Amino acid sequence: MVAAASVVVAVGAVTGMMSALDRERPSDDAQPLVTRSPGLRPPPAVPTPSPPGTSAAPSPSRHSPSPKPSPTPSPSGKEPTTVAAPALLYTHPDSQVLDWVASHPGDHRRAVIESRIADRPAAVWFADFTPATITARVRAVTAGAAAEGRVPVVVPYAIPQRDCGGASQGGAPDLAAYDGWIDDFAAGLGEDEVIVILEPDSVAQAGCLPATDRAARFASLARAGRVLKAADPRARVYYDAGHSAWNPAAEQAALLARAGAASAASSDGVFTNVSNFHRTSDEIAYARQVLSALGGPASLGAVIDTSRNGNGAPADGEWCDPAGRKIGRAPTLNTGEARIDAFLWVKLPGESDGCKGTPGTFSAEYAYELAR
Repeated sequence: MVAAASVVVAVGAVTGMMSALDRERPSDDAQPLVTRSPGLRPPPAVPTPSPPGTSAAPSPSRHSPSPKPSPTPSPSGKEPTTVAAPALLYTHPDSQVLDWVASHPGDHRRAVIESRIADRPAAVWFADFTPATITARVRAVTAGAAAEGRVPVVVPYAIPQRDCGGASQGGAPDLAAYDGWIDDFAAGLGEDEVIVILEPDSVAQAGCLPATDRAARFASLARAGRVLKAADPRARVYYDAGHSAWNPAAEQAALLARAGAASAASSDGVFTNVSNFHRTSDEIAYARQVLSALGGPASLGAVIDTSRNGNGAPADGEWCDPAGRKIGRAPTLNTGEARIDAFLWVKLPGESDGCKGTPGTFSAEYAYELAR
C-alpha cells in the first residue's frame, strides 16, 4: 500500500512552525521568521513505487539551561569524577503557538495548549532560498541553543523540485545553487551539537524525478551531509526514510545508500514519520529494518517524528487534519530504544494541514483536540 508523503512548506505562508523565512527583512537580520509547516497530501490514485516546523528558545521562567556536571564524591580519596548531565533539546522562542498563548490569557484551552504543546521543543525550519541571510539566521538559532546548553533541531528544506511540484514546491533554482546554499547553511552551525533533519521527502519521494535528475539529487544530498558534518563535527545529520507505510525498508535503504546515508562522513542515520501519524512502535521497527538493510557503521541511528502519532494513522487514510489524532511521545534524546537516537517534534501539533485553517497556520481548535 502506498501512503501519503508529507507536504512540507509552501514558502511565504504564515504558520507556527519556526523557520528562517526571509520575508522583507534586512540582510543582517538574523531572527527567524515563520513559514508553513509540514502537512500531508493524499496518496496517488494508482499505486506507484514513487508515492505521491516551531517553537523555540524557552523563556527563563519556563526552561532553565542544562545543569552543569557536578563532582561525585569518591570514598577512596581519589580525584572525584564528573557525571555529565543528559542533553536537552532546545525550544526556539518565536512561534505562532507561543503568540496564541500570549494573546489568549482567558481562553479555556490555553493551559492545555501551553503545557502540552507550546512548552515542548520542536524543529526550526529553513524553507526559503535566501543565500544572503541563511548563515546569520542559522547561527541565530544555534547560538541561542548553545547559550542555554541545549541541542537545536534544524531542517534545511530548499532542494530543487521539492514536493515534485506539489503544494510545497519551491526551493533553490537548481542543484548548483542549492550546493552553495548548503555551504552557507553549514557556516551557521557553529561548533556545538545540533540535529539536522536533511530535506524531508527528498529521498522517499525521489521516484517522481527522471533517473538523471534523481541521481543528481542524491549526489547533492550526499555532498550536503559531508559539508554539514565537516563544518561542525558535532552536527548529527539524518536522511529521509519516509515512514513505515511508504516504501518497503529494503527499497528505501537502497535509495538512502545512493544519497550518502550509509557513510559516516555524511550521515548519522535516518528520520521517519515527518508530518505523519504512524505509531511510534511501527516507526521503531521500520527504522531498524531500514538501518539493517542500509548497512554502514553500527553507530547509525534513527530519529522519529512523534508530534501527532499518539493514536496512530487514521484507518480511512484521511490526511488533512484528521479527527481523533493525539500528540505522541514528548521530544527527547533519551528514548531507551536501541538505534533510536531521538523522538522529535518536527511538525508542530496544531498547525493545520489545510482543513481546520489555512495550510500551515496555527489552529487552537486542532491543537486543543490533539493535546487534551
